[in-house]
Amino acid sequence: MPIVAERGYVIPAIGSVYEACAEQLVHSLHQFHPAANVTIVTADMLPNGDQGGWANDWQIFAVSPYRQTIKLEADMIVASPVDHWWTLFELRDVVISQGCRDFYGQSSSVRTYRKCFDTNHLPDVFNAVTYWRLSSTAKEFFDLVRQIFEHWTEFRKLLKFADDQPSTDVVYAMAAKIMGPERVTLPVGVGPSIVHMKRGINPIKTDDWTQELIWETDPFRINTIAQQGFVHYHRKDWRTQ
Repeated sequence: MPIVAERGYVIPAIGSVYEACAEQLVHSLHQFHPAANVTIVTADMLPNGDQGGWANDWQIFAVSPYRQTIKLEADMIVASPVDHWWTLFELRDVVISQGCRDFYGQSSSVRTYRKCFDTNHLPDVFNAVTYWRLSSTAKEFFDLVRQIFEHWTEFRKLLKFADDQPSTDVVYAMAAKIMGPERVTLPVGVGPSIVHMKRGINPIKTDDWTQELIWETDPFRINTIAQQGFVHYHRKDWRTQ
C-alpha cells in the first residue's frame, strides 16, 4: 500500500464484532490525539484474503500506509495520552510490548494464561501494542510470523503445551525468540504494557468484570481507579457510551 504519512495507528478488525470495537478504539484515541492517523483494516483490505482469525496478522505489515506503524488490538480503549511512545519506539525497527497490568496499574505476576510461554522460555510479549518502521528487520519479523502461522503443525512440535490453533502472542513470541528478543522488544518495564481485564489478572470472581466492577467514562475509571494507557477490556460485547 502507498505510504501516506510518517506515523499512524493500524487496527485489524476482521469481522463485524471487531469492526465495532475498532470504531470505539479510534474514538477513544482521538479524544486525546485528534490529529492521529488511524487505519482500520477490514477483511476486504487483506492482500492475500481472509486467512481466518489470528492467521491474518502477518498481512497487516503489507497493508499499513505508514512509514512507522503502531498496531493495536481492536478490543482496547485508550484511557490517557499515548503519543509519547513514538519517541521511544522510533529508535527501533520493531517493538512488541511485554507484560500486562491489572486495573490498579500494577504489573501482573499472574502466569495462569502463560504456561506455554514459561515452560518454553518464550519472551512475555503481548501483540496488542506492536510498533514497526519500514525496514529489513520488520520484514524479516513478519515473514517469520507468516511462516509460523502457515506451518503451525510443524512449529508446534517445538513447544510444550502448544495449542492446536496458534495465538498471535505465541507466534510473536516464537518469532522473537528465533530472531533474538533484543531485536524486537524493549527491556521489561521500559515500553508500554496493557491493562488486561481477564479474570485471574484482576481481583474479580467472575469472567464478566463489567457486571462485577463499577466503571465510568470521561475519564475512564474502574472502581474509582483512573486507567492509564491501553486497556484491553476483553469482553467484546462491552461498549462505552
